[in-house]
Amino acid sequence: MRPSRKNCFGFEKEAESLGINYGQIGNNLPPPDKVLDLLQSLNLKKARIYDTNPQILMSFANSNIEIIVTVENEMLSTLTDPQAAFQWVSAHIKPYFPATKITGIAVGNGVFTGEDTALMAYLVPAMVSIHAAFVRLGLDQFIQVSTPNSLSVLSESYPPSARCFRLELNGIMRELLQFLENTKAPFWINAYPFFAYKNDPYGVSLDYILFNSNSGMIDPYTNLHYDNMLYAQVDAVIFAIGKMGFGGLEVGVSETGWPSKGDPDESGATVENAAIYNQNLLRRQVENEGTPLRPNTRLEIYVFALFNEDMKPGQTSERNYGLFQPDGTMAYNVGLDTLSTISSNSSDFISLDSSGTQKTNATPLGEQYYGIDVT
Repeated sequence: MRPSRKNCFGFEKEAESLGINYGQIGNNLPPPDKVLDLLQSLNLKKARIYDTNPQILMSFANSNIEIIVTVENEMLSTLTDPQAAFQWVSAHIKPYFPATKITGIAVGNGVFTGEDTALMAYLVPAMVSIHAAFVRLGLDQFIQVSTPNSLSVLSESYPPSARCFRLELNGIMRELLQFLENTKAPFWINAYPFFAYKNDPYGVSLDYILFNSNSGMIDPYTNLHYDNMLYAQVDAVIFAIGKMGFGGLEVGVSETGWPSKGDPDESGATVENAAIYNQNLLRRQVENEGTPLRPNTRLEIYVFALFNEDMKPGQTSERNYGLFQPDGTMAYNVGLDTLSTISSNSSDFISLDSSGTQKTNATPLGEQYYGIDVT
């Protein structure tokens, strides 16, 4: 009998709904063929990249890795034109498919985060044009078209069941949701509980954010119990979508993660917290866990990120979300040795002491508890 293969976190079962974000903003990253070797050694079968890098797409051919590629924001205005979109798909997707398992196109990233209303207006027409190109080429049944959104699309309201989309986005959001429903594509969100703790370390329970054991919170309108912020954030999006009349849409997490290093004003950005967050997240993924609102639907999650990227702009944390250093060594111990001896029973969640991080006696109450203050 063939022995079962443990995944990168030492579990016997595979996390079928788990993916990894493979960013490339670094001058010391390994070549794509080495990255493929790493992903296969970790038994990870889903990845997302932030462009359509031909070297990556060629290297991933004839592998078992499903990949989501990205249309950069600056391309959206051009791709609103159906012929331009057809040419783009013909040049950037068709030559690699099906040898490379391209399963999704992320059109833009966080388009609604800023105040660029022109960019927002281009989004849905570009998605429609790209999907139409897939239809012409007979690829629409294999490749989904969607867009990752930050939590800033939501209004500030408490609790999750009361959340809705920002009023000024209602028109374009309805168009986006209608497109996703028509094409059976998911609504993706980038959700980072780290930001809530960073912005208010004394008002937010760290254990709640890290998936550690805690009393949690009950939504007073639904009686749903939340023991972590990520699931509350996801359900808030599901409630908002439902209020627009599209309650059947799948919702997935296109990015979530925790930095292992940060600036002095970035509370909680430590190796210890990064390890705890990702260990606990992955343990729940192995169990194909759903959110309180959708307990029987596994939540698809793409962890950010595979590597630390030394050329990313911004605060120190931006360059330190990786599970691995560019040379392939672990950025911190995610459990390669210790977790192999731990049962994969869903009740055995890791609850480690967050040494090295200021631990507060914050009471998980109000808007902070659901991660309203995000960037």
